Amino acid sequence: MNSSLLDAPNAAAVTSRESSETLRVPRSTSLFSRWLKRLGAGIRQDIRSRAPWYVSDWADAWNYRVVPATALIFFANVLPGIAFSLDLIETTEQYGVAEVLVASFMAAFIFSVFGAQPLTIAGVTGPITVFNKTIFDLIKTAQKPPVYLHFVGWVYLWSAIFHWVTAVLNCKAMSFTTMIGCNFLKYVTLFSCDTFGFYVSWVYLQYGVQVITRQFTASNELGPLVSIVLAISMLVTCFFFQTLANSVYFHRHVRRFLADYGMPISLVAASAMAYWGRFKSAHPTTLPVGGAFQAAGGRDWLVKFWQLEAKWVAIAFPFGFVLWVLFFFDHNVSSLMAQGSQFPLKKPPGFHYDFFLLGICTFLAGLIGVPAPNGLIPQAPIHTTSLLITGHPFKKDGSEEQDAASTEGKDGTVTGAPDPTSTDHPVGVVEQRVSNLAQGALCLVLLTGPFLHVLHLIPRGVLAGLFWYMGADALRTNGITKNLLYLLQDKHLTAPISPLRVQVRKSRILLFVGIQLVAFGATFAVTQTIAAIAFPVVIMLLIPVRTLVIPRLPFTDKELAILDGPTASPFTMESVGGSL
Repeated sequence: MNSSLLDAPNAAAVTSRESSETLRVPRSTSLFSRWLKRLGAGIRQDIRSRAPWYVSDWADAWNYRVVPATALIFFANVLPGIAFSLDLIETTEQYGVAEVLVASFMAAFIFSVFGAQPLTIAGVTGPITVFNKTIFDLIKTAQKPPVYLHFVGWVYLWSAIFHWVTAVLNCKAMSFTTMIGCNFLKYVTLFSCDTFGFYVSWVYLQYGVQVITRQFTASNELGPLVSIVLAISMLVTCFFFQTLANSVYFHRHVRRFLADYGMPISLVAASAMAYWGRFKSAHPTTLPVGGAFQAAGGRDWLVKFWQLEAKWVAIAFPFGFVLWVLFFFDHNVSSLMAQGSQFPLKKPPGFHYDFFLLGICTFLAGLIGVPAPNGLIPQAPIHTTSLLITGHPFKKDGSEEQDAASTEGKDGTVTGAPDPTSTDHPVGVVEQRVSNLAQGALCLVLLTGPFLHVLHLIPRGVLAGLFWYMGADALRTNGITKNLLYLLQDKHLTAPISPLRVQVRKSRILLFVGIQLVAFGATFAVTQTIAAIAFPVVIMLLIPVRTLVIPRLPFTDKELAILDGPTASPFTMESVGGSL
């Protein structure tokens, strides 16, 4: 027999052993390679899950609900943003109305056209106004302060880099990076959202007061008094329309019309009141505007922040980190609230991809010298609420309920044979991209000369009333407020099947709400001091307080389940690895 054949198995074994030794790599290198391959996995997953819905996101906009949603969110987004900017206009003199409008348009365009969660509304918020103003107050104390917009440009660039790193370090299989990426949102519950929402509501109320009090320094003695009357008129009229919309009066189409357009009607009416009779002779203070498509002070739109001195570039780094902390919590919480469990959503979310886009928005904001936009509270959930389709559950074969959303009309109502034993409830949401894009386009329209003149006619007192309305309305629906009101209720008039009454001890409700109020108080107090730049860190501490501290307190699992819970449905939270 041929010896080469006898030696074949041994030769094969040697060859296989040599090959395995050649291909063998250290275990640490193998783990690192797998880790590198997982970078950006969350972004890729978001794109894959959302891409099949992209065409329907535009086609589904052929629905009447889009029209009132656009009008409502346009006024609710732009006017508070401009009013917030008044603080920056008067203190920094680096921003104007044009910068706020450009920032709102930029955010609306990017998130409506490219975003995975187009229902989330982004714009200029109160927290970013506090942040930018605090930066101005801090750097002006230096002997040779840098150019403000150059310094802010670097702050935004550093923050954008943190955004991109956070979005890339995300996937369910990356254990450590999950803790520092968007998957960390799984630990955000109603405890954190309600506390932060409570804080934002009081910021709105505070700014409404500031808009009024700053007018008392003017030489016009009657102007501030007229502003107070206009603010109260705006507040009362808005709540009047809201009350009628939720009442049993008038036909349901009339009630829905009041719910859709009550706030814009109130704003127009209150503004017109300032030009009637003796109000006009008082010359109430109005919004300051500049030229069409013109930046504040006539500067160029391009900010050459790369000309900043090296030491200030380094100083901008920790400011960029703090801004990342703020946007990580603020934007993602607004996205969670816009996709809350009370909304019957059907299209998948995409937190990692959208946070990457927010980094792009932040970088562009620094490049052109506008306030950085991010997710809005309470505007984001207001937008989704305005797109709700309500109706009755339907009976099929006399027993099973049929999905009412399949029989919805173009006016947002549902037709068919309703179950007479049931009441109206949400049966669907018009999930689309047009309303967000349209309200952003209207911001761009406002930058033209004629519309800037119209904007200039709006009295500041009306904006104060708008702040009060939005803040009070957000407080009314906040979980902290609901628990406080429950504690004040007569127990004999409380529903005997209420979970709070049956399964939660009153002392535990007091303890839970007390912790939330302490957290709110700490956050609000910090923003009133020179240390206001650190308030995002205080907000971020809400998450470890909920996950590490509260479970060690004398709450039962059932009590915590009733007092707290996930912000969004399991369907939405699946994008970030599920709920806590």
